[in-house]
Amino acid sequence: MRRIIAIVLAVFLIGGVAAAVVAGREDQDSSTATKTVQGVIGSEKAEFFADPDVVKALAARGYTVETETSGSWAMEGLDLKGYDFAFPSSQAPAGELASKYHVRQPLPRPFYSPLVVVAHRSAAEVLAGNGLATLKGKGGGKGNGTLDMKAYLKAAGADRTWQQLKGADKHGELSGTLFISTTDPTSSNSGALYLAAASYVADGGRVADGAAAVDRTAPLMRKLISVQGSQQTSTDAAFRDFVSGVGNPLVLVYESQVAALLAGGQGVDDLVVLYPDTTANSDHTVVPLTPEGRALGELLGTDKELRALAVRHGFRPQGAAAEFTAATDAHTTYLNQTLTGVRQVPVPASKVLHEMARRARD
Repeated sequence: MRRIIAIVLAVFLIGGVAAAVVAGREDQDSSTATKTVQGVIGSEKAEFFADPDVVKALAARGYTVETETSGSWAMEGLDLKGYDFAFPSSQAPAGELASKYHVRQPLPRPFYSPLVVVAHRSAAEVLAGNGLATLKGKGGGKGNGTLDMKAYLKAAGADRTWQQLKGADKHGELSGTLFISTTDPTSSNSGALYLAAASYVADGGRVADGAAAVDRTAPLMRKLISVQGSQQTSTDAAFRDFVSGVGNPLVLVYESQVAALLAGGQGVDDLVVLYPDTTANSDHTVVPLTPEGRALGELLGTDKELRALAVRHGFRPQGAAAEFTAATDAHTTYLNQTLTGVRQVPVPASKVLHEMARRARD
């Protein structure tokens, strides 16, 4: 009898240990389990989502994020069935997607970035010497400045060449027609926002509101785009070309790309960052297609660690200007932290902006 009781107790003991092990594993699995969330993003955010620290921070909050890249305006033509979110680079394409997929407002806008023109020092100094830009910078470094959009558009409309600008003859690399390289405005957010700001200035400070407004500025918008020839579909490629020293001396990119480069300890020896005095900010806007997508979008804007990581990648968190200022204080030679002298203008309705881009590419 004693032997039988001992065997029974042993069985219960082994069973209890096994149950505890299984329960422990389940607790461990549940504590580290993540929801896989899939999204389509603008290419300028690819490095952010691929950053191991971002991946780790998201996992700690229960998310594994898988992304594919697309031009912001090109997202409208994609079949997003099965995705949890889309993440274009501004509110206009996000609004179109939200309408198409019946997404409730408001849409999460975790961070933003101004558009800037990166220039080599020789080009920036020639622009400044001809009244097209003003240079400044801490300690006389003149690593950043302001591009006078009205003066620049006047020069572009008159087909000015670099050779016609005073002082350009000292720099053999400055030749041909004066223009700013941009992405394709029919598929890329930065190219479309460039036209939005340029049309506003060209039309006397009015936001394009229909066919008549598009007609008034169409010849100049076409000139701004046609002079470029083949255009990139992504600011990533254009910025890499600039950093490597090839391509046009003036390139429109996101400030976040410059700030991320500087934060990583890299730089361009003769870099000057020109902030257009009239521009449209790029408000990176999440279009949630599922509840998980909305939760992720809101988390990106509210979680302090994720905001800090966004700043490390050059983005300005919405409503947290001090965080960007503190993180970039060592780079004020190149960055205009407070955007002094920069006017943000409203962006035309998506339908109008689409037509403006189409006409510019004709």
